[in-house]
Amino acid sequence: MGGGEVSRECAGRGVPLGWVPVVVGVPVGSAGAHAVGCTSTGRGLVYVANVGNGGSNYTGFRLSDDGQLRHIPNSTVAVPEGSGVGDVLFNSTGDRLVGTRDNPSLIDSFAVKANGRLVAAKGSPFPAQSLGPIGSEFRPTNPSQLFVSNAHAGPGLGTVSSFKVSRSGRLTAVAPAFPDGQTAPCWVEITHDGKYLFAVNTASANLSRYSINTNGSLVLLGTTAFTNGAGAVDARLSPDGSTLSVTGGASRVVSSFTVHGGDLTELASSPTALPAGSSPSGLVVL
Repeated sequence: MGGGEVSRECAGRGVPLGWVPVVVGVPVGSAGAHAVGCTSTGRGLVYVANVGNGGSNYTGFRLSDDGQLRHIPNSTVAVPEGSGVGDVLFNSTGDRLVGTRDNPSLIDSFAVKANGRLVAAKGSPFPAQSLGPIGSEFRPTNPSQLFVSNAHAGPGLGTVSSFKVSRSGRLTAVAPAFPDGQTAPCWVEITHDGKYLFAVNTASANLSRYSINTNGSLVLLGTTAFTNGAGAVDARLSPDGSTLSVTGGASRVVSSFTVHGGDLTELASSPTALPAGSSPSGLVVL
């Protein structure tokens, strides 16, 4: 996904700085200078986060069964340039969408209309609970619970926030942000059963492990260090949930872990080296 373009391959859940291969096709203009994130519903609705040259926004597309990607008229929602728009994602029912703004520490939240356009929730954008909201994910088992990592409070001050999301998209914090005692938790991944959350601590070179209570509150279980973890930014579970893969630009590797509930064990074969000169910042596990 290049600058100002979104490929027809863009689909799946939120993909920061990356894309998911689904249908090979010619890139389509993204309605912005640089497309940095995308997300889709299972019903062919795609939204892209754009930044750069006065074009920071969220813009919607329809992906047809034959792989045609078409812009939805009047779907673009502008945000101030320099906001540091990053993650953008739908909930599992596709009726709510959120996007994070790193620099002003704000969270955009919308209800999704039947025509694919967005309606900003009353009060949006909402203030994050700490500096640098970056990674975010809705709980797979509850489309009204959202979790956001806060990366920029300083050394040892990383936190993860939990929010209730109303039908209109309004965010209400479950509790004060939950600390992990680490530095720069940049992305989060939740197990498919909705019971555990893993946060990638980019500056601490480790992973924080939380259990998730029914009401969305978090309990820190501990941290897991891993080989060549420096600079790791993104994490994805395998489709069966048995393996977690983590990558980052600084170490140019993919590290892999077996998942046993809220416990992680790095595989003996981990990490796997990526090509020299690469700068990975996102991944997908098929």
